[in-house]
Amino acid sequence: MSLPLRSPGGRLSSRAADALVAGVVLLVVAVWTLLSAGDASEPAVRTVLGWGLVLVGCGALYFRRRQPVGVAVATLLACVVYYPLSAQDGPLMIAFALALYTTAAEGRFAAAVALAAVTLLAVGVGEVRQQPGHRQIDDTSLAMLAGWLISLVAVGRAQRTRIAYLHEVEQRALAAEREQEARARQSATEERLRIAREVHDVLGHSISLINVQSGAALHRLGKGPAAEAGLVTATEALEAVKATSKDALRELRATLGVLRGADEPTPTAPPLSGLALLGDLAGRARSAGLDVRTESTGTPVALPPSVDLAAYRIVQESLTNVTRHAGARSVRVSLDWGPEAVRLRIEDDGGGAPEGRPQDSGTARPPGSGIRGMAERARALGGELTAENVDGGGFLVDARLPLTAPALTEGDPR
Repeated sequence: MSLPLRSPGGRLSSRAADALVAGVVLLVVAVWTLLSAGDASEPAVRTVLGWGLVLVGCGALYFRRRQPVGVAVATLLACVVYYPLSAQDGPLMIAFALALYTTAAEGRFAAAVALAAVTLLAVGVGEVRQQPGHRQIDDTSLAMLAGWLISLVAVGRAQRTRIAYLHEVEQRALAAEREQEARARQSATEERLRIAREVHDVLGHSISLINVQSGAALHRLGKGPAAEAGLVTATEALEAVKATSKDALRELRATLGVLRGADEPTPTAPPLSGLALLGDLAGRARSAGLDVRTESTGTPVALPPSVDLAAYRIVQESLTNVTRHAGARSVRVSLDWGPEAVRLRIEDDGGGAPEGRPQDSGTARPPGSGIRGMAERARALGGELTAENVDGGGFLVDARLPLTAPALTEGDPR
């Protein structure tokens, strides 16, 4: 199988680069050997063997990154045979130097140190065994060779450390980027869920009331009352529908305002809903035929906007469920203000939930989106909410919300 000469980024592939390095080293060694040979003469067999060793030593560099220790050993053996054999005395040590550096740079530090020590020891022993006056390397050159070998190993180790550091930095940058993308996706998901919950609470409550009011008016008109009485009935129903739809539009504009761009003007609408508007909420439920009673114990305090809105939405969704599903005649909304939390209890006298239908978000089967949304609101603020049938009939939503909102973090759904 043919190997690509270039990587997808436009650079040479690792094998093409290794082939290029081996070719350049072979060219340098060959030219240097030819220029330095001069009038040196030797048998043709030795010349052929010498050039063969040059080809083997330089050609082995092609595999230097895949088999660094084996290539270093091969180039060292080529030098050991080449220098005593050939009279041309070319710079084949360049191939060994590069192989030794690569061994250290590829993380084989112990092998690189061992090869350097063996090389220095072999040269030293060879020079000691020479006859006086026939030494090829003096003591100064031997010390320089030792420094040269140590430098090659040290530079290779430093390069290895640098590459490992750059790789770690790159991995950290990639991990940080992935984490940032995950946080952005989570934040967007939580924001979509928050908006969906707001729209569900606003529209679900208001449209349910409009449906009940319209249905009640049509039922009374269907009984065929006198024209004047029918007009009064229709007028009352239309006024209730108008007021309910107006409130729904106001809250919907405020909710959808979070979707507007930062450079767009925000709508001039009243503040978001809160417990201060609990009386209006109860009044709209009364217009649908429910007897809504509100009571408060303890000393009311100013709530953070997030807690205030959550309390209002819990009452609103509970009244919506009573209007749509309970078949109740009366509802009692109780607020108990404590030193650390406010407790909300919304209890009706209807038929309750069907047997076996889960109402608490902690049950095995998933509850409806309304109750699940209320429970999520309470948990997001560090509170809790339960919803269950009442003995003797009726249904109870019991929520506890802290008087102080927790610190907001990035991607907080509130």
